[in-house]
Formats: sequence, structure tokens, C-alpha cells
Amino acid sequence: MTVLATADLGELLQLLPVQRAGAALLLAAVGLPVVGVVIVGLDIMPVRFAMMHVALLGIAVGLLTGLDPMLCALVACALAGAGVAPLARTPDGLSGAMGLLMSLAIAAALLLLAVSGVNASGAFALLWGSILSVGPPDLVVLGVLAVAVPGLFRWRRREIGLLLYDRELALCSGVPVRALTAALLVLVAVAVAGAIKLTGALLVDALTLLPALAARRLGDSLKSITLWAIGIGVAVNLTGFLLALWLDWPPGPVLVLTAGAVVLAVHFLPERRTGSWRAPASASLPSSH
Repeated sequence: MTVLATADLGELLQLLPVQRAGAALLLAAVGLPVVGVVIVGLDIMPVRFAMMHVALLGIAVGLLTGLDPMLCALVACALAGAGVAPLARTPDGLSGAMGLLMSLAIAAALLLLAVSGVNASGAFALLWGSILSVGPPDLVVLGVLAVAVPGLFRWRRREIGLLLYDRELALCSGVPVRALTAALLVLVAVAVAGAIKLTGALLVDALTLLPALAARRLGDSLKSITLWAIGIGVAVNLTGFLLALWLDWPPGPVLVLTAGAVVLAVHFLPERRTGSWRAPASASLPSSH
């Protein structure tokens, strides 16, 4: 194991690729943990795997056509998120739709790679992440997510809170469930694709789900859970990235282990709430403040 001296770490932080990677992780810490709140709230854990396979299909299309593979992955995931929304009339239907999407996407990607003769290693390599290859376009995508995701939560806080709390209650309250679900799915899909270079799609949980899981233990309303998720995301991303640089380890696994340690630590904290935003529909309505 290689451990860098403090001076060497300081010199490393002066490099432009390292600075871009750090900026990308900070931007990701603002938008992606909030996406994790959506994934946990809608109980759509398979969405990460589905979008990972859709991203692979987009990457394969990009390699075949000569277009930017990451741009193709983003477009493919956004279209998939919007396309699967009409199938998600119930929570069970949403999970089933994600399973169907995952199967079709990986089959199409593998067939395309085999028939076209494109080097599959280039497509699969992006799924493992390459954080030091982050460029300005990746920063733009993460910056848009950092503004759009919290902005949507602030703008539609009550409607999103009701939807994540209880779908039927949201329908009865006049919430445009279909349109809002479609918008959230598109954001989830684009977020997963946007995080590919940071940790790889296989480890995207470090930036999305794990901060959200810890935040749900600490927050008692949608607003507080969202703020906790962002705060934990910033702490985990910065700590994990600096630790990975210091130890000369791959950032993706280090970020996952750092986030996992936070989730475990939070789990052992004493429960402070008697009622919460996670309560069943028969309980009191969730607070949006």
C-alpha cells in the first residue's frame, strides 16, 4: 500500500484532473443524494441496475456511431426514465417495469456490440468509473443536476412529499402523480448516467442511496431528510476522495466504504423520533417544513 506524504498530497491536489474530480464530487454531493431520497421513497431499488444497463446501451451506440459515449448514455437514460413512467401506475408496476427495462437494455447492448464488432472492453470500462477523466461537459451535467434536483424539491415539496409518502393519498390530493413520477424518473436516470465516471455505475450507490439511507435515520421531514442527505454526501465525497488520494486507492470503492461506514454509524444512534415522514399512510401526514 502506498501512502502519500502531506506535501505529495498537496502537490497532487494542484493537478487540474484532480481538481476537476473534486469539483465533480462536490456537485454530485448536492444533487445525487437527493435522487437517493427519491429512489428510497418510491422503493425503486432496481432502478440503479436498470439504468446501468441502459447506460451501457447508450455507450455502445456512442462507440458505434462515433458520438460521445457519455452523451449517448445520458440521452438513453433520460429517454428510458421518461418511457418507463407510463408503466409505473403502481409501485409494483414500477419495479416490474425496471426489471423489463434492464433485461431489454442489456440484451440490446450485447447484441449491438457483437454484431457491430465494436470493442466491448471500451464500453464496459466506463462502468467501473474513471474519475480523473472528468471533463467540462461532465461538470456541466453534474452542475445542472445540483441545481435542478434540489430546485424541483423546493418548488414541488408538498407534492413530492405526498408522492413519496403515499401514492394513493397523493392522487386523492390532486397531485399530478404521472407527470411528477415521470419527472423524478428522468432525474434519477440522468443522475445515474452522470455518475458513471465518478464511481462507475456499479458503485453509484455511494453517491445516491447510502447518503439517503443515513439521512432517513436522522431527518423527520422531507426537508430535513433532504438537507441531511446533501450534508452527508458532501462529507462522504470529500473524505472518501482525499482518503483515496492519500492511500493511492481507487476512489470508487473508497467512497462506497466511507458512505457505508457513515450509514452503519448512524444506524447505531438511538432513535429520536416517535413518528416520522416514513410512517404508514394511516398515521399523520408528513411535514414539508
